[in-house]
Amino acid sequence: MLYNDNTTKLLNLQDFEVEKIEETEKEMLIYGQLCRHEQYCPCCGAATGTIHDYRTQRIKDLTIFGKRCVIIFRKRRYRCNECGKRFYEHNEFVGRYQRMTKRLIADIIIKLTDVRTYKSVAEEADISTTTAQRIFDNVNYPHISEMPEVLAIDEFKGNASGEKYQCILTDPKNKIVLDILPTRFENDLNSYFRKYENEQRQNVHFFVSDMWKPYFRMADNWFGNATKIVDKYHWIRQVIWAFERVRKRAQQSLDDGMRKYFKRSRSLLIKPFNSLNDTDKQAVNIILSYSADIRDAHCLKEKFLTALHSSAEQAEERISEWIHIAEISALEDFRYCARTLKSWFDGIISSFAYSYTNGFTEGCNNKVKVLKRNAYGYRNFRRFRNRILHIFSHQKLSADS
Repeated sequence: MLYNDNTTKLLNLQDFEVEKIEETEKEMLIYGQLCRHEQYCPCCGAATGTIHDYRTQRIKDLTIFGKRCVIIFRKRRYRCNECGKRFYEHNEFVGRYQRMTKRLIADIIIKLTDVRTYKSVAEEADISTTTAQRIFDNVNYPHISEMPEVLAIDEFKGNASGEKYQCILTDPKNKIVLDILPTRFENDLNSYFRKYENEQRQNVHFFVSDMWKPYFRMADNWFGNATKIVDKYHWIRQVIWAFERVRKRAQQSLDDGMRKYFKRSRSLLIKPFNSLNDTDKQAVNIILSYSADIRDAHCLKEKFLTALHSSAEQAEERISEWIHIAEISALEDFRYCARTLKSWFDGIISSFAYSYTNGFTEGCNNKVKVLKRNAYGYRNFRRFRNRILHIFSHQKLSADS
């Protein structure tokens, strides 16, 4: 009995009598049965201790010392003396119609909080991939019930449900992933936010997004109380892209040697000139001497980088001034860039006044890309959405603890 008690405690099988243990090269077989207790009929509630028959059941459990563990126990079926109903004894560690313990199922779900494939988790548990997917399909994350103070939206490329892009909603202030939407189409976004009462939507004081027009139009429809902010990374790179287009075009007129030199020196041209050492400054000056267009583009880029260091009070004047200079430039790439910044001007200026960005959201997107790449894509959107929310909800709980 002492051996049995210690073994039961070690295996953490409550109310279970271990009769024997067999060990093979690959698995541990644990034989036993549940401790006998008076049972109550599920139909009439009468107490009974009459055993009708037994059934031997094999149940998969957590691995022990790296070996598969199988619990083999005789399950009693009782008969009610009042109504004649036959029923199996209550079992705490195995769910109804299950062939694996509750703790094994919980372990599988916990392992899926990491960016792992269903196949790798299934192999560890000695189950099929489809079984692991079926277990996870019981996990469901509801849509958000309350709107945050700061709402950020972005998209990532996917193939779930045949759509090219899915949307991610986050709370960048509290570092929470709120929801995943099946598309980024404006009609679908409007349908999603229409479900929330106006009082809930008024809780959103800041709306952060990239330069995708449908996002701002949707925000105008549903978040009239919110200050709309264009993510800094997205509008700053418009100027860098304009400079890069000028550089690439100027390179085409050079011989192979200089073209390669220009390409290798790309990072020096993009960096703020005053941050370079004397050797790098000399290299940049050599490059600028070869092309008037690159000189003009570099000058515009430097003025822009200077304007970036403006305070919230100075930003409107300095960004407006830069846009005006770019608009009258001889370089079409910068004139186009100026028109783009002008059309997003209010959101850009708001990014100086408030520190909220899509940085957290972009970081989440990178993790989603890893998940998608490991799985070679997801076609089932519901499973894809729940898996993403499962991963990030676990991270939030870990951070809070």
